[in-house]
Parts: sequence; structure tokens; C-alpha cells
Amino acid sequence: MRFAALASVVLLAACALPRSGPNKNEIFQGAVERGGNTHIIYVNDHVARAASFAPSYGFGSDFTSAGSVGADEIRPGDVLGLTIWENVDDGLLASLGQSNTNLQELQVDSAGYIFVPYAGRVKAAGNSPDELRRLITSRLSAQTPDPQVTVTRIAGDGATVSVMGKVNGQGVFPIERPTRTLSAMLAKAGGVSIDPEVAVVTVKRGGNTGRVWLKDLYANPRFDVALRPGDVILVEEDQRSFTALGALGGQTKVPLGSEQINAIEAIAMVGGLSSNLADPTGVFVLRDEPMSVARNVLGQDVYGDQRMAYVLDLTRPNGLFLARDFMIRDGDTVYVTEAPYVQWQKTLGAITGAAGTANALNNTVN
Repeated sequence: MRFAALASVVLLAACALPRSGPNKNEIFQGAVERGGNTHIIYVNDHVARAASFAPSYGFGSDFTSAGSVGADEIRPGDVLGLTIWENVDDGLLASLGQSNTNLQELQVDSAGYIFVPYAGRVKAAGNSPDELRRLITSRLSAQTPDPQVTVTRIAGDGATVSVMGKVNGQGVFPIERPTRTLSAMLAKAGGVSIDPEVAVVTVKRGGNTGRVWLKDLYANPRFDVALRPGDVILVEEDQRSFTALGALGGQTKVPLGSEQINAIEAIAMVGGLSSNLADPTGVFVLRDEPMSVARNVLGQDVYGDQRMAYVLDLTRPNGLFLARDFMIRDGDTVYVTEAPYVQWQKTLGAITGAAGTANALNNTVN
């Protein structure tokens, strides 16, 4: 009776033993060869090279081949500001005792015109601010002596871009002569408000999107693309990361940062393998591979994204070198299995603990 009770306690304890996740054999049970849906691949030199694909940031030809906007050309939707000085005490526009008149926020209509008192409906679109100034001056000269006119452009619906996100001054900005490129417009918005090392700049133009690291934008003139009316610029902190689980020094979601990291570095970033728990033959990198990469890795035709579990055996003669050559990507899960003896230790602990509990109960009854 006592033995049966003890065996029941031990069995229940063994079934409920805590652990950090599946062991190596349990992961292998999900292999495609065993009816599962995961390709389990031991990493070798070929696999490390074939899987080293990394989606890079940058701009396509639709961005890099776009020419600069004629920044001085007024467009329908632009908002203009006019200041008119008259060389008389009692002018056409100025109030008594004033020498100038400010006409602010004159929006260029869809046909390209603005209305200026005493000058009438004036064609603004297609002209530069200086050309429009001369045109308005000419029209007013017939009615007031020696008028002086200035024309300024204000952000409107014309040649403007929107700057949002982690910048010091969000807003809608006109494309002007000094701000026709991406870097100049970011400077116009006050620069970024986050660490430049992790800042990513996205430009959306119609249905196309380009993305670049801020530090690459400043280092490579090719990324300093010309802006077009309607562009949306977003500055944000890089969101790429990998997840570390299992018998590691820490289990957490880890930002990748701006640099590529390999499997060794990824493990080191969370404190390395747990010396008391980890199985160095069972380091897994789990990811969904795009079809082109999966075909190169597997050497066969597959269709669609493929679920892959890459196995790194650090105990092999070149295991550490292979782990150093295997690059980690956004969305990866780095999982380290527990060593088989760990479960034996836990089982023995459960047995001895259960036996001690049974003896205690027996002594209490007696």
C-alpha cells in the first residue's frame, strides 16, 4: 500500500516537472520527414551562406531617379503671403498712416490664380515668387506710384511634404530651394529626437515606400533622394528584434539595433548559455523563410514561405564558427533546449522529495 502511494506521488511529480520548453527530441517530432510542417536543418557552411539573406533598407529606382522639384515654381494649392508698400501717405490698400499692407494666406486656386485687390485675378501657378512679384508690381503701378511688393510661400496643399514621428518639429513644409532633398527637409523639421544610431527614415510616395537608416542617409548621398509634392516622411525608432527563450541567461525580446548580429552575439546579448541547464547541441533558430531563401537552403522547389528550424551544435569541431557565421534576422526566435540530465536531476529531486514526504506522512500516522 505504501509503495503504491509512493509510486503515485512520484508519477504525478514527474509528469508535472517544470522546464523551460520542449526538448530536442520533441522539436524533431515536428519535422517534415515525420509528418510535421517544419524543415529542421543542421547548419553547415552551405546553410549559413544560403540563409544569410537580410532584407536591407534603401530606396528603389522610383525614388533615386526622381528629379528635383522646381522649388521656386508656384503650384495650385500653394499658400502665399504678400506685402505691398506704397510710396504715398494715402495709398490704395494701406490704412491711413500706414505705408504697407499685408495680405496673408492667399491660396492659389485649382486654376492657378490668386486675387489681389486693384491688381485683379493674377496668374500665380507656373511662376516663381520673384516673377509673380514683378507681375503684381506691374499691375499696381498703373494705380499707385512706385509700389514695392514681396511674395513669400507658406505651407499649403501645393509643393509640400509632411514630416512626422520622432522629429523635433512635426508639420507640413513647402519644398523650397534649400529643402528639396530628404536630409535638408529633416533639418528643416528640427532634426530627429532619438538616437541617430537607431533612427529609421521612411518616405511614402503614392503607393511606394522607401526606408533608410538615418546614419546611412548621411553617409551615402545616393539615399538623399529628391522630394516630390505629397511625400510623407516618417522618422521612428527601429523596431527589429529577436526573441530569446529556453536555457539561456535571460529570456526576453531583444532589439537588433542598426548592425547585423550573428547567433553567437545573439546568445551573448542575453547572458550566454545557462551553464547549469543548456544543451549546447540543441541551439535552435526558428524563422519563416521566404520562398527564394528556402529553395537555396533546401536545394529543392518549395512554394511560399517555409517554417524552418536551424540547429546549431556548438560541440562540433567548427560549431562555434558556424554559429558565428549564421546571421540573426528580424523576428527570429533563438531557443536553447535543456540538457537531458537536467530532467533526470529534476526527476530524482521529485522522487527523493516525494519519498521524504511519504516518510513524513508515515511517521505522522504511526
